[in-house]
Amino acid sequence: MLTGKQKRFLRSQAHHLSPIFQVGKGGVNDAMIKQISEALEVRELIKISILQNCEDEKQEVAEALAKGTRAELVQLIGLTVVLYKTSKNNKRIELPKASRA
Repeated sequence: MLTGKQKRFLRSQAHHLSPIFQVGKGGVNDAMIKQISEALEVRELIKISILQNCEDEKQEVAEALAKGTRAELVQLIGLTVVLYKTSKNNKRIELPKASRA
């Protein structure tokens, strides 16, 4: 589970990214989950856009993507989903340490 500080950091990192996947009329499917999982392994942080013709609610789509890929939902803003998953072999992003209260 990400802390607020870590989510803010990841949002700032994702700001400059372009969406590399689109969820359309077909919604979320197994092939899409597999491709997104592979992209997360390489990139760790990705954006996905939800198209206007998607029949599912955007919150449901975001949660389905996060659950299917076992990634953290960093942000859902408008029709854009930001996902983060620590890479096993390609670790690039160093998260800020969780501060203890």
